[in-house]
Amino acid sequence: MLFLIVLAALIIAFVLFLNFNPQFGGKITKAHKARYAQSKQWDGKKFVNETLTEMDMSFGSMIGLIKEQFTDSHLRKPKQPIPIMPFDSATWKSESEKPKFVWYGHSVVLLQLDGKSILIDPMLGPDTSPIAPFKTKRFSENTLELIDQLPQLDAILLTHDHYDHLDLASIKKLKSKVDTWFVALGVARHLEAWGISSDQITEFDWWDNLEFDGISITFTPSRHFSGRGLTDRAKSLWGGWVFKTPTHSIYWTGDSGESNAFKTVGEKLGPFDWAFVECGQYNERWHAIHMFPEEAVQAALDSKSNIMIPVHWAGFPLSLHTWKDPIERCMAEAKTKAQKTCTPQIGQIITMGEEATGEWWKTLE
Repeated sequence: MLFLIVLAALIIAFVLFLNFNPQFGGKITKAHKARYAQSKQWDGKKFVNETLTEMDMSFGSMIGLIKEQFTDSHLRKPKQPIPIMPFDSATWKSESEKPKFVWYGHSVVLLQLDGKSILIDPMLGPDTSPIAPFKTKRFSENTLELIDQLPQLDAILLTHDHYDHLDLASIKKLKSKVDTWFVALGVARHLEAWGISSDQITEFDWWDNLEFDGISITFTPSRHFSGRGLTDRAKSLWGGWVFKTPTHSIYWTGDSGESNAFKTVGEKLGPFDWAFVECGQYNERWHAIHMFPEEAVQAALDSKSNIMIPVHWAGFPLSLHTWKDPIERCMAEAKTKAQKTCTPQIGQIITMGEEATGEWWKTLE
């Protein structure tokens, strides 16, 4: 009898955790589903990719993965925290017709285009596993405090709702700095659950486009998935972004496996001055949703991008490769394929035409 009481208590606690933990974001309603049903990517139950996308998540594979997580784990993260260059407010505010950006590790980028400050996937929290028993700590320290240094923002953009891109603590701290949110279809319900007015949020389906203060913004396809809990897998969309002005064009691939989408985006909206391309957190088991570094270089080429900026690395140990492997493989392939690259230090302000090409990671262990 005692066992049954304890079991019932555990089940109730688990159900309460799933239903009331704010980390999971907003729940899907009938109204949401009616909205999603207007998308060609909604199959009646979930969002789907343009091509069949499968991952090896069998029981045997997961057991092997867990074992590997504890093998040579010291190589998956730097021995010391990766330093972040202080934000140079004067340089950021200085008038320039050229785009600027600051990369804060992983996929966090502050972009300036036509004088507008746009923040993309601002996961600045210390841990990508806030609901898990084990922490997945960031390679840099005190990153939430960076938000205090940021300028007032014109817009925040979100590619999808995974924890390494959408962070509750970061959103709470950013709310007072921005009035405009552009997000993947289905992500608005999370922001609304966290206190952001629906009037401030615009959701995008693939190829949706709008003009924002002289900047054309388009949400583009990628090959990935979404979800924050046990019951909302693929219940919101995922993708990338294209920013165009009369003089500049920038592509953000978003998280993706190898895909024809890059070539399609290049044909429809390219060529691009810059392409921010995912190059890390890959594994054979989930190759369909995270491309290898060599494929990332090909994505830049396929999309007709002049300069590739590798992202989705130097932030968290979300796979089994060493923390330097993504950038080292990416740079080697880029050299072979004659693809130009930009490799800024974390926190460094980059101005178009003055792209950084140093190999700063080689100074760290």
